[in-house]
Amino acid sequence: MFFQWILCAAIWLVSLIANIILHSPQFWPFAMLGGFIWATGNITVVPILKTIGLGLGLLIWASFNLLMGWASSTFGWFGIDKETPPRPYLSYIGAALCVLSALIFFFVKSEGVPSRSESETTPLLSHGTVNESPSDASWVDALNPLKKRLIGCGLAVIAGLLYGSSFVPVLYIKDCAKRNDTRFVGASQFDLDYVFAQFSGIFLTSTVYFLIYCAVMKNRPKIYPQAVLPGFVSGIMWGIATCCWFLANHYLSAAVSFPIITAVPGLIAAFWGVVLFKEIKGLKNYITLIVAFCFVVAGSLTTAFSKV
Repeated sequence: MFFQWILCAAIWLVSLIANIILHSPQFWPFAMLGGFIWATGNITVVPILKTIGLGLGLLIWASFNLLMGWASSTFGWFGIDKETPPRPYLSYIGAALCVLSALIFFFVKSEGVPSRSESETTPLLSHGTVNESPSDASWVDALNPLKKRLIGCGLAVIAGLLYGSSFVPVLYIKDCAKRNDTRFVGASQFDLDYVFAQFSGIFLTSTVYFLIYCAVMKNRPKIYPQAVLPGFVSGIMWGIATCCWFLANHYLSAAVSFPIITAVPGLIAAFWGVVLFKEIKGLKNYITLIVAFCFVVAGSLTTAFSKV
């Protein structure tokens, strides 16, 4: 939870700079709901990494992120307008390929995060008053391999669905403004104008979750100073990338941008999971992973061409 809070603080800083550059466009509190949805999905990341690993976890949640973002925009879920590309049949074919890839990913066996030595699990503030326990054991460590896989895959699906829904409030505001809805009269049609509101929702939600965590831990949270800089850098990178995603939604539409954008992180995560963390092993798993990723790449490209 501490790492997430640092991450979200850096994300909010990116939005503050963007807000200054954009000359402080009108703040719509409803857009903060998207930040709440994203931050809620993000608290599942650590259990996912501990149960099924980075590679498989990100591939699953990216697939369901893609499907939720595509479906909500294509079919007009949650009160937003439908977005029909010039070649809708390509969009449907692309989505079907992505569904197949998501199903195939469930057959990839991952070893999750490798077990760590005692020196690596010793809390960093061992001489302070925050962390005095001798290890970093969690409820995940007590699970058998089958339960780890079921829980990890389930949480990855939930995370993907929440991530894919995080843009819905912004799209809803824009669509209501186009229909002259009195609740959002004068709302901007430029997606980047909502970055500060959504990222503020992320930071506020993560702060609330961190305070709840501190209360549950009886004011003795596990705090790792070495996680501050990596968390901050990660937040800056994510914030900049998501600003670009807002722009992609504006110029391409969410129905097209989601399949394209969510495919690449899965490839990178799978690469790190195989090469660096050794989470996925065996020729059968490698072949399954390659086949699944070919489906998701083909689906992303097909969906992209539906806009042409």
